[in-house]
Parts: sequence; structure tokens; C-alpha cells
Amino acid sequence: MKLTIFSFSNLKILYQFLGSIWRITIFLFILSISIVLLSSCEVRETQNEQITRITLWHGINPPVNRDVFQKLVDKFNQTHVDVQVESIYAGQLGQQLPKILTAVVGKVPPDILCFYPQITGQLVELSAVRPLEGWFDKLPVKSELSQKLLDELKLDGHLWSVPLYTSNIGIFYRPTLFKAAGITNTPKNWEELRQAAKKLTVDRNGDGRPEQYGMLLPMGKGEWTVFSWFPFLSSAGGEIVSNGVPNLNNPQAVHALQFWQDLLKDGSATLSPPERGYEEDAFLQGRVAMQITGPWTYITKSQTDYQVFPIPRDVESATVTGTGNFYVMKTTPEKEQAALKFLEYVLSEEFQTEWSIGTGFLPVNLKSAQSEAYQQYIQQKPWIKVFLDQMSVARSRPTLAGYSRISESLGRAIEATLLGDSPQSALKQAQERLELIWGK
Repeated sequence: MKLTIFSFSNLKILYQFLGSIWRITIFLFILSISIVLLSSCEVRETQNEQITRITLWHGINPPVNRDVFQKLVDKFNQTHVDVQVESIYAGQLGQQLPKILTAVVGKVPPDILCFYPQITGQLVELSAVRPLEGWFDKLPVKSELSQKLLDELKLDGHLWSVPLYTSNIGIFYRPTLFKAAGITNTPKNWEELRQAAKKLTVDRNGDGRPEQYGMLLPMGKGEWTVFSWFPFLSSAGGEIVSNGVPNLNNPQAVHALQFWQDLLKDGSATLSPPERGYEEDAFLQGRVAMQITGPWTYITKSQTDYQVFPIPRDVESATVTGTGNFYVMKTTPEKEQAALKFLEYVLSEEFQTEWSIGTGFLPVNLKSAQSEAYQQYIQQKPWIKVFLDQMSVARSRPTLAGYSRISESLGRAIEATLLGDSPQSALKQAQERLELIWGK
């Protein structure tokens, strides 16, 4: 047997040899990891290229309702790898129109616009929105939506938008203040409403300036003022458009405006700050006992005592629909298809149930309205039935092209009447002004 003895030089050669193998092994390992990481980046980049990102403008209020909507948008984004929606609060609806029209004319509109249906004619005239009936007619959810509601969203035989919600307006009141005034029954007609407002007006120190008014009326010429007054016009049997042509100066409109002015002359109504008739601070603080608004109001999220009664009638019962709807703006085919995916989600029973319970708006999906969760919600908040029952007498504002001009002229007439002008004079001037610009 021969024994081999390693010398120092032999050990050095062996170390160098093994070291080379180790260095090569490490290099190959790093190279393989880099290839995997590069491949992963390429896959992710490819996936990112397949994501369609779209923007959505809305004016959802109050902020607590905005939070509910954002939560639902986040849920959509988490469950859809190919579409991502960026929800942007664009301000109060009444302040958005110039911004929207500027974006459309500048060819930089949002991909989805949430607004009210009365802007439809203007958007159609600008060729800014995509008609939706071809897509909508194929949706399984179509049979779950109210036809009456969809009719409000149509113009010239086309469906131009789909509803996010529906609602109407009634009168919220403070039961404790009613009790203190000795009022045991809520008003059923205009005269009873007028008398109740008088009883609810309190001047405690006798200085001629009541600390508590019976009712708040919205001041301003914006759409909220027109919207709030519209049920009174309808209850008087009036219209503001006849055969497709504006007709503001009619006896029913004069009568409805006169009623609002009478409340002010009685000293039993106070005006909101300009263009802020939707705010509820005076109601929450007990400075007014009644306020015209809808089920979305922050009042329902407050600790204030409140109840609701329907809009009192004149010649007939009536209210006005408050519908929020989504338009698909004309952008690119890819973004339009992505927008339609989101709108299908909005119309679903799942979305509508969570949205309605979270905000107070009425669901547009019939299955949602009949769901166990929503029925339990109604039992917990019985005041919501006032709005559900009123839907049968709810009317919508016109959707014809040029509605914004009608609304502006009518808003000016309402504002002038609340500031002391006669209803006849205010409406006559509004009609004359409208006729000058209607054909332009």
C-alpha cells in the first residue's frame, strides 16, 4: 500500500480548483435568479399593459355617502384584474356643469360621469356620450330594473345612461318641536303645512326675529332650488314644458311660487344661505322645524330626533324623482368597454343592497329592494317607507336638450319671488328671457 502525502503546494492547487467551482456555482445561481426576476418583471409588465384604467367623476354627498361609494369601488378594483376605476369627487353637482362642458369640448372628459338625467340632452347635442341600449338589452340584470326609472333616462329613443340610485324628496321634521307646538298630526295639504309652519315659528325674546322658524326654503337660482320647488309645481298640476317647448309662465307655476312666497310673508319660513339649500345645520340645531330633502340626507346619520312626512298636496299628491345616473363618455373602445363592466357591477343586487343600506338612497335593482338585508333595514328605519311609497306619485324633471337653460331661467324666477318680486312678474320675465335664447 502506497501512502500519498499532500504537500502545501498540492493543497494550494486543490483549494484553487475547488474555489473556481464554487465561484462558478455562485455565478450560475445568481444568473438563474436574475433570469427568473427579469421574467417575472416582464410578466407583470405584460399584465399592467392589459389593465384598463378609467376615471369616474361624481358629486356624491354627504361625505359619509361618498365613503360608501369608494368602498364599493375598491371592492370592484380588488376583484377585477383587468379594469381599475379611479373615483374622483368633482364637487357639488350644481357647480360641476361648466367643468364637465369644458372637459368635453377640450376632449379630456372622464370615462364615466355621474350626474342627474336632466343633463342628457346637452351631452347628446355635444355627441359626448355613448348610447347604451345595445349593451343593456343583453344584460341578465335588465329584468331586475324598473322600466319607469329607465324611461327617465331615455331621449330620442335611446338609453343614454343607467341609474346609480333613485329617490325622491319629502319633508323632514323635528318631532320634539312639533310636540312643543301642540301639533299632533303631520300636514296633509298646503294649508295645513302653512298653519303648522306658523305654530312652529317662535320669537322667544319678542325682538321680531324668531329663534326658531317653521320651515327652511332654499335660496338661490341653482338646480337644488328648482328641484326642491318642483314637487309643489307638480302638486298644483303644473308643468314647465308643453309640447317640447318651455312654458314657465302658467297659472299652476304662479300658484306654486305664490305658496312659497306666502310662507315667507307669514314670517314662518327662513331662507338658506345662497345656493346652500341642501345644508341641514339649521335643522340639526333646532333653528328650523321642517326641511325639504331626501333620504340621502346627513340628518339620518345624526343623533337629532327626526321623522319624515310626504310632500303635502294641493290638487294632487306629487314629489320629484332624485335620480343619480352614470354616463359612458366617448373616449376609446377599450375604456368604454371597461366602463361598461363597472356599470354592470353597479346595477347588481350585491352593489345596490350595500349602497342603499349605507346611504339611504332607494335601490334600483328590484331583487335588492326585496332582499332580506334590505327588508331588515326598512324595519330598523321605518321613515324610509315614506320615500318608497311616494315613488308611485313621483315625477321627473324634463330631459330635453336645453334643460339647463330652462332650469337657470326658472331658478332666477324662484329666487326673485323669494326676494319679494311677484310670481307673475318673475315668471313672465323668465319666460321672455328664455324665448330670446331658446332657438340659439
